Amino acid sequence: MTTRHFIIATAGHVDHGKSALVKALTGTDPDRLPEEKKRQITIDLGFAALSLTAPNGDKIHAGIIDVPGHEDFVRNMIAGVGSIDLALFVVAADDGWMPQTEEHLQILNYLGARHAVIAVTKSDLGQVDAVTEQIRERLSGTPFADSPIVPTSVRTETGIDKLVNTLATQLARMELQRDIGKPRLFIDRAFTLRGIGTVVTGTLTGGSLHRGQQIVVYPTNVETRIRSIQSHGHELEVAEPGMRTAINLPDYRVDQIKRGDVMTLPTHGTPTSTLIVRLERMSRPNGDKTVAHPLKNGSCVYVHHGASRVAGRIRFSENGSLEPGKEKLARLKLTSPVFAFIGDRFVLRDSSERHTIAGGIVLDPDGDKVSLAGSVAVDNVDSLVCATLARLGFARRENLLSKSPFSAEEISEALKHLEKNGEVIVGQNIAAAREFWRKLRAQAIGLIDETHNESPERAGIELGELRSALRIQEPEVFESLMVDLCEGGFVRRGSIIARTSHRPTLPIHVQPVETQIRDALSGQPFDPPSRKAIESAPQARQVLRFLIENGDVTELALDVLLLRESFERMKNAVHDFISKNGPATVSELRQALGSSRRIMVPFLERLDREGFTRRMGDKRSLRSNR
Repeated sequence: MTTRHFIIATAGHVDHGKSALVKALTGTDPDRLPEEKKRQITIDLGFAALSLTAPNGDKIHAGIIDVPGHEDFVRNMIAGVGSIDLALFVVAADDGWMPQTEEHLQILNYLGARHAVIAVTKSDLGQVDAVTEQIRERLSGTPFADSPIVPTSVRTETGIDKLVNTLATQLARMELQRDIGKPRLFIDRAFTLRGIGTVVTGTLTGGSLHRGQQIVVYPTNVETRIRSIQSHGHELEVAEPGMRTAINLPDYRVDQIKRGDVMTLPTHGTPTSTLIVRLERMSRPNGDKTVAHPLKNGSCVYVHHGASRVAGRIRFSENGSLEPGKEKLARLKLTSPVFAFIGDRFVLRDSSERHTIAGGIVLDPDGDKVSLAGSVAVDNVDSLVCATLARLGFARRENLLSKSPFSAEEISEALKHLEKNGEVIVGQNIAAAREFWRKLRAQAIGLIDETHNESPERAGIELGELRSALRIQEPEVFESLMVDLCEGGFVRRGSIIARTSHRPTLPIHVQPVETQIRDALSGQPFDPPSRKAIESAPQARQVLRFLIENGDVTELALDVLLLRESFERMKNAVHDFISKNGPATVSELRQALGSSRRIMVPFLERLDREGFTRRMGDKRSLRSNR
């Protein structure tokens, strides 16, 4: 039998009976703090579990997050509703729609919630039909307009069974949270249990976590392992997306972790303090029936993301302000880093923390690296790949969209599709925008051709010289570029790349210099002049480089040069002498060949490296395999 996991969060005005309703549904009182008991209001998040049976017989396990309704604790409310599947909206029949009812509705809208069940509580005290009509009016034009409304009374137990069945029906129709291999646990509690140690709890999204797995907690950036996992008191080997999850961390002290920290795997990037976002403001009036003032450029705000709350400043893509009912691109500069993904939703509250003023969606979580983006379809992997590469130029394939709502397999398939259509360029380790790659390739070809034209005697351009001229810092990009060039009319020989058709030639006007160099090196073939003496003639350095690159001259050391044929003759002479006389010293070989120590020492070291000779003490012998 299949068990489906979901998260429900309550929402609604203070004293409308949210916690009492949760207790009636689950048997668990979610108010756990002594002050909550004393004041009889919810202050912090409470938690309970509800087991349901879907109409098709599937088992449904719903974690319920009970949130505070008082305006002083909205920040705690937002921390509980960031990753929910369904909102249990509570409206009391005796009060009807109230200011915090409206603010909670706007918060759920900004966070992208799309499913709700509305419970009309205290139905034994008020005019249920009138309140139901009011609720329908207030929900009109929102994603919750057609949500079921169930009158209930905890005191008389009216409607509780119907509410349970309605929740089961609604959840059974919903898709499970996706497992994209990118787990994030938004921590909303951290505490110590005697004999166990530090425990953190939160709602798991994006992927599974396993007992014994290595994880990292951001923003402290401390890595540790998961000692054990629980969900509502049950020990687990694996926690799945959509579960309320408690994790025991053996290497953490409780004072090292706070609400808003994120547990994830160490392979999906790091937190950042600058986000590129699309902000939106609802045109609905606030709870006091007034429409909010425009949100100005440079405004200081509090950003609520996941379970975190961070101060920040808004910078719009252009001067001006954001009016109610409008949206605009912006850069959020935060005072502390957050671990956000593309497509994440968040809420903005004003600096006084009295009003919810806007919401938005993350377009780029690494916003310090790029200019403000255009409008991007964050739910389409193909368009997101194209837009990201268009902004960055290129990305390592393993890092491309690592902080996005798509799995590695989905991103890889998108790259294959886009490459086939010619929209992106894919190398072994990188992906690049087509236009970026076209310009980079053209620039490289231009530099190679310029070298051929200005220095036809050179075999090509040095790879280091080309990379420096292109200002490419990333070795993967340069290597992919070289592979691309070599598949289309270019050849790499050692540390040089050239056109396949290129044949090094000396300009006519320096050919006499070549004759002079050859004459100088052949006059005393086994003891030629120094390099300094050879390069003394005008343009001799250019010609000598040509002869070395083409193998006509062998460079034994910085100042020791031999004609290729002289090198081979010396090599044969050494072979003949040792074969006849046995192992020989440098001095013996120098005298036999009529050379000098300046030449003979680097010459014999070269033969040693080639495996032609072997040094034993101060003598050389021939390799036995020769």
